[in-house]
Amino acid sequence: MKQDEKPLVLVVDDNQQNIQVIGNLLQENGFDVAVSLSGNDALGFLGNESPDLILLDIMMPEMDGYEVCKIIKKNELSKHIPVIFLTAKHETEDLIKGFKVGGVDYVTKPFNAEELIARVS
Repeated sequence: MKQDEKPLVLVVDDNQQNIQVIGNLLQENGFDVAVSLSGNDALGFLGNESPDLILLDIMMPEMDGYEVCKIIKKNELSKHIPVIFLTAKHETEDLIKGFKVGGVDYVTKPFNAEELIARVS
C-alpha cells in the first residue's frame, strides 16, 4: 500500500442497513470500503481485488461466513487477508469456530463504534 492510500476494508453482510452503518463509520475513520451482500459476491470480489481486511458476517443465506472464511484461507491469493467476524452470534462455541476457520477477531452486534474501529485499525 502506498503512503497516501487508505486501507481497503471489504464488508460482507446480507443486511443493507448494516453495510451502510459500517461503511459510513469506516469511511469517517479513514478507510476505503468495498461491500458484498453475500459470500459468493465476496469470493468473486477477491478474485480481482485484495483488501487489507475483511469484516465478515456469519449468518447469511446460501453460504455462511464460516464457509466463506474457509474458502478465503484455502486460496493462496487471499489467505493472508485478516478476517474479523462481525455477527450477532455470541456463544463461546461460535467464537471458537470463527477462530478455527481462520478468523483473527470477533465483534458482536450490536457493536460499539469505537471498539470496531480499534479492532479494524
